[in-house]
Amino acid sequence: MIKIDLITGFLGSGKTTFIKRYVDWLIEHGLRVGILENDFGAVNVDMMLLSDLQSSRCDIETVAGACDADCHKRRFKTKLIAMGMSGYDRVVVEPSGIFDTDEFFDTLREEPLDRWYEIGSVITVVDAALDTDMSEQSEYIFASQLANAGKVIMSKTDVVSDEKLEETVQYVRSVCEKYCGRLLGSDIVTKKPEEITIMDMSEIADCGYKRADFVKHFNEENDYNSLYYMNNDIPLEALKERAEKIFRDASCGRVYRIKGFVKNDGQWYEFNADASSISTSPSENGQDIIIVIGEQLRRSAVDAYFKS
Repeated sequence: MIKIDLITGFLGSGKTTFIKRYVDWLIEHGLRVGILENDFGAVNVDMMLLSDLQSSRCDIETVAGACDADCHKRRFKTKLIAMGMSGYDRVVVEPSGIFDTDEFFDTLREEPLDRWYEIGSVITVVDAALDTDMSEQSEYIFASQLANAGKVIMSKTDVVSDEKLEETVQYVRSVCEKYCGRLLGSDIVTKKPEEITIMDMSEIADCGYKRADFVKHFNEENDYNSLYYMNNDIPLEALKERAEKIFRDASCGRVYRIKGFVKNDGQWYEFNADASSISTSPSENGQDIIIVIGEQLRRSAVDAYFKS
């Protein structure tokens, strides 16, 4: 059977960065890996961010969104069936940051997937600088991502203070206990990226998953949405300034993440921002698109920053 991992986490948690390192480790250990980007958006930027992993040992597939929930689940199952016949040793699923993890377990119980796949590890990535002032809906989704995790990986631990890291860890524990009664202990990994050893990666890859019950509060008609901006022609530094203003501008709604690509002096750059930080890095490939993700976004207010 093919082992299949779920790597989840709230918007902007650092899933894609972790997956790069995780899949590199799997490939180094002789495995042929398939990555499935399971996003609700119409354009999957994260697939482009992972493109440098594409090789004879690794393929990247995507399930595009822009359809209703039932259609999305059918596409997810159909893609897993195709990947099940492709000879992978391991499949890694990266879902949207607002993904209800029950979809993963429910889909894998269906035929023929239940005969082809064995659930490997459920890994939840958490931003160490997480804004702990979450809405009730966001807190529930966050808890649903923590409930089944074999390991909770704290990301960006090298850029936050020890005090903030401890605050986030305590919040993670309180949310998980509040919604599903699970007490997280040594399952939380707080090491800095450079401190994670080969043995740590081996434990993460084999961490498995937990079964935890929680009351389902997820509202299918939720307030999350994404705004897409193409052919922006905004210089890199100007985009950084506008992103900072968007996060501070309450009239835009509650913005969780701004991501995409921007071209500057002929060079593509990955653009990734949340309320606490903005990062850019050169990229061989790109597409002139920026995506703004959040709750109760007000298009007219956000538009003003891209159309001015």
